[in-house]
Amino acid sequence: MQPSELSGILEFLRLAEGLKTTPRSGWTTAGERESVAEHTWRLCLMAMVLHPEFPEVDFARLVKICIIHDLGEVIGGDVPAPDQASLAAGKAEDERRDLLTLLAPLSAPLRDEITALWDEYEAASTPEARLAKALDKLETILQHTQGRNPPDFDYRFNLDYGRRYTADPPLIATVRALLDEETERRARESDALAASDGQ
Repeated sequence: MQPSELSGILEFLRLAEGLKTTPRSGWTTAGERESVAEHTWRLCLMAMVLHPEFPEVDFARLVKICIIHDLGEVIGGDVPAPDQASLAAGKAEDERRDLLTLLAPLSAPLRDEITALWDEYEAASTPEARLAKALDKLETILQHTQGRNPPDFDYRFNLDYGRRYTADPPLIATVRALLDEETERRARESDALAASDGQ
């Protein structure tokens, strides 16, 4: 590897560091905003502990997809799921454009590999991409069920969130059902608290 290529990799890594401070809509158990990097870390951890149940999935490819799936957010930020409907297809286009900007310091082969993985994820076109999508949704819901969320947090939104990616295979559907139970419990608690505050 040439020094210029190494310099490009270091520049890319410096830019990617921004994910550590890019906030998401989730809150941690400490009551702080979760970062995109924190979400990505636990998504990769989920992939590691659950992948043995999916022998058809290439684990290395799955982890690569998980690592890069939100990279473009270092430039454009995270768009909370409830706000995404109003953006429609524009969100994916914007995020892809931001990803390409972020990848600019890298060599063409690295840029092409990461871009292809991102496109694969967006299209959910492979078993690895579909599992990454499902785990991405489940990790988000898991965080929402354990975070110290603001009083007006909409737990019920999560009952439909990502449903098309988490309805199967059976293991994913089971994890989803367990998280839905916890989401329902948190929603009831939130409703009861709001009702008592309104009296």
